[in-house]
Amino acid sequence: MKVGTDGVLLGAWTAVTSDPKSILDIGSGTGLLALMLAQRTNAETIEAIEIDVDAFEQCVENFEGSPWADRLFCYHAGLDEFVDEIEDRYDIIVSNPPFYIEEVSSGNKSRDRARQMQSLPLEELVEAASNLLAPTGIFSTIIPYKETERFIQLAAQYNLFPNRVTRVKGTSTSEFKRSLLECSFRKSEIVKDDLTIELQRHSYTKKYIALTKEFYLKM
Repeated sequence: MKVGTDGVLLGAWTAVTSDPKSILDIGSGTGLLALMLAQRTNAETIEAIEIDVDAFEQCVENFEGSPWADRLFCYHAGLDEFVDEIEDRYDIIVSNPPFYIEEVSSGNKSRDRARQMQSLPLEELVEAASNLLAPTGIFSTIIPYKETERFIQLAAQYNLFPNRVTRVKGTSTSEFKRSLLECSFRKSEIVKDDLTIELQRHSYTKKYIALTKEFYLKM
């Protein structure tokens, strides 16, 4: 799977100011989020879960080939079995979940499974995050903008509350497409802002460049 803008946004946007010691990437794909957070933090434990065998193998390869290989580990497992077996709690949990609610087909079954909500329902993701998150930890994710309110209501059922929300659009004239959300067990006034990615095709806004420039060779 290619590196997508959603993953880069989430990896760069996730707050690391709490000096996290442990990080979990749920549905890691090829390991992008875990690798970005390894670059951004000194966390001793950075773990990932990936159920698709091809993505898992590429994730492991990417971890082993990175400068942070000694801090990275990927489990080949489903989220439900991981939750049942793992007693650890994580300071940061991140997930770039599948985002197509409707049935779609690209001709690639693995890619379709990874991109459809059915393979990782939001309900399952939120419940797992609430079980695996440390008491003072944060859970960060990126979802379709139209799912924002439903996600916030769902998270509240598991005592997870939004602390930051960033609405994302492609250009100044386009509609909001994604929401970046940071949740925790702590209720607070929500810090809200907006992010526009491009001024025009391949011409990026100053805000997007400032957020992501450490992760692109050319920006």
